[in-house]
Amino acid sequence: MSEDYFERLVDEDALADFLTDRLSPAERYNVCRHEQGHSNETLFVTWGDRELVVRRPPPGETAETAHDVLREYRVIDALQDTDVPVPPTVTACDDHSVIGSDFYVMDRVEGTVFRDEESAAFATADARERIGTELVDTLAAIHDLDPQAVGLGDFGRPAGYTERQVERWGKQLAWAFEVTAEEREVPELDRVGTWLDEHCPDSHPHAIAHGDYKLDNVMFSGNSPVELVAVFDWELCTLGDPRADLGWMLSDWRDEGDPEPAIDHLAMRFVEHPDYPTRQALVDRWEEQTGLAFEHERFYRALAVYKLAGLGEMFFRRYLEGNADDPMYPAMEDAVPALADRALRIIEGDEPL
Repeated sequence: MSEDYFERLVDEDALADFLTDRLSPAERYNVCRHEQGHSNETLFVTWGDRELVVRRPPPGETAETAHDVLREYRVIDALQDTDVPVPPTVTACDDHSVIGSDFYVMDRVEGTVFRDEESAAFATADARERIGTELVDTLAAIHDLDPQAVGLGDFGRPAGYTERQVERWGKQLAWAFEVTAEEREVPELDRVGTWLDEHCPDSHPHAIAHGDYKLDNVMFSGNSPVELVAVFDWELCTLGDPRADLGWMLSDWRDEGDPEPAIDHLAMRFVEHPDYPTRQALVDRWEEQTGLAFEHERFYRALAVYKLAGLGEMFFRRYLEGNADDPMYPAMEDAVPALADRALRIIEGDEPL
């Protein structure tokens, strides 16, 4: 990461003054950027004896409604005393004079987040099974929450959520295409968007929807038995359609014999091992836990890949404009067309559940 980009993310002196005011003075202070995220920026902060995390949007212009970290903070704060594991919240700030954007602070949780490989500590049949079941059981726990009871009854408009998702991600793509179309076009995404619009379910269950629930947005403890200890990245959370969450989670979960992934270095090929539950097994367990049926599965899985393509195209725009320091972003030039092809395979029944 360039020093210039880090300076755009945080004014260390101003952040120190803020933490001194909100917490207490500390003799030990250090800030470093977490390199693994690809959307909002995550900073690890040592403050005295505490290990903290600061979450802020990326610098530069962002698409409307994207990167809302204060919305994320509100959800995590509301879920502190529920059965859904989230990091302990500390404070939030909407004063841009501190680090140049909204941000919030939470305590750092220790554990393992799976990215592109399996940790040796989890390479047993029991641990692999538990990873899958804990992942889907926690999603079901989110969907079973009563929004009113946790103070999120006004957090969204669940009716029409799925239709708005199709519309919203079409707009996100249009925003990205304002710049990226000068490099190359992706007409297949227009076909996908049209199909989604025409096949959007007329109605759906209502629940708290995480919006970005997948294996690399949760953390596990290595204790026996394996336990899911934290759910992260709530910036897209709202009241909506729980089936959209399930479709999104499945888009990131590979079965043995799946086609080559659109973004190879992000693909979690290790879950293809037969010790891990299959996508169908995850669906069956979610249906059992929630009492809901995963109807219109091709729609929800294609919508998930359409959203992935939208995120990728926004990343590509940010790269072209010089507002990112992530080596993955330039790869979106080829990855987004590959994602569009995958969405079409799902639509046409060539990539079954």
